[in-house]
Amino acid sequence: MNAPLSSSPAIEPADSSHWLVRGHPGYLRANLALFAAGFSTFSLLYCVQPLMPMLAHDFGLTPAQTSLVLSVSTLLLAFAILFAGLLSESIHRKTLMGVSLVLSSVLTLAAAVLPGWHGLLATRALLGVVLGGVPAVAMAYLAEEVHPQGLGMAMGLYVGGTAFGGMAGRVLTGAVADHFGWRAAMGFTGTLGLLAALAFLWLLPPSRRFVPRKGVALGDLFDTLGAHLREPGLRSLFAMGFLLMGGFVTIYNYASFHLLDAPYALSQTAVGGIFIVYLLGIGASAWFGRLADRHGRGRMLLAGTALMSAGVLLTLARPLALVIGGIALLTFGFFGAHAVASGWVGRRAQRAKGQAAALYLLAYYLGSSLIGTTGGKLYAPWGWPGVVALVMGCMACALGTAAWLWQRAPLPPGAKR
Repeated sequence: MNAPLSSSPAIEPADSSHWLVRGHPGYLRANLALFAAGFSTFSLLYCVQPLMPMLAHDFGLTPAQTSLVLSVSTLLLAFAILFAGLLSESIHRKTLMGVSLVLSSVLTLAAAVLPGWHGLLATRALLGVVLGGVPAVAMAYLAEEVHPQGLGMAMGLYVGGTAFGGMAGRVLTGAVADHFGWRAAMGFTGTLGLLAALAFLWLLPPSRRFVPRKGVALGDLFDTLGAHLREPGLRSLFAMGFLLMGGFVTIYNYASFHLLDAPYALSQTAVGGIFIVYLLGIGASAWFGRLADRHGRGRMLLAGTALMSAGVLLTLARPLALVIGGIALLTFGFFGAHAVASGWVGRRAQRAKGQAAALYLLAYYLGSSLIGTTGGKLYAPWGWPGVVALVMGCMACALGTAAWLWQRAPLPPGAKR
């Protein structure tokens, strides 16, 4: 089990000899490796999002039914993360993440050639299970190996990699699909993911502060999860993950349908091109991470959530430029808030950081699956305003939770806001 942050007798935060610190070559390699891992994970996971209208047409599905191609992955990913976190206490984190990234790429390549809707769903379900070995383990690796003074920036760069992967998975997939079909697009994305996985394995330094734990049992898992859930601040951060990701994915799920329909009637390539605003997430995550280190996590979490809310409302405007601006603002705010919240989980948890990160991501992906699918049921009868109403309800809850975390959340011993 990971040593508690506040009571490690061997290594204090002031001693940088065993940490990855800014300016050290290992710090740069770790950041580049985790950037590649974030890219691979999220390009593979979200490459189907711009393809949903095409899949609906080819297989004769409704928007809500088509959303299952993403929701089934994120739902199974949510629960797989818990067990991956357990495995990461006894298996070296680099090995677990590397195997997950390679297998996920192979599954995406298989999805490109398997016939039928159910074959596609089956591979996407397996993808969700296999990808569980990356997100929580990556967060735990950073929280464990990176010096606290550089953790905000490192976590921000990892989240930036997820943003770049999400953008590439949408923009490049949409462009390839427009010219060669959705199967060629998925094959292209699977190949990119495999190359990123190989780069990760080459770059990531081995753990220096990780001590494998032998004989980890399910009882230990549930005891640890219960301890994390009893801590009010962590509970609220898990709720933030659920609400932020649920609102974000819902907008992106149905923006393609909205923009392909009248009055915009954009092409598949044009819709995919709009998702280049994901690049804003790279800058936002690193920038918010640095500001959180300097000005406090609560203040920056609230700011990111407020920006998201403003962006969602802006998408109700009629002019296309304002709709795109709203999506851009939503994206900037989301990645900033997510970078702060995910980094805060690692700092607030006093032990078993991998399991704390796993719980955050369980809530995060449950929000993606449950709220994302609900958005499709509202889009059919009420169109885009129905989707916006759902997401604004999530944002209202998130704003209240962020404000409480900033001003009122009790701190466990040794933790910082």
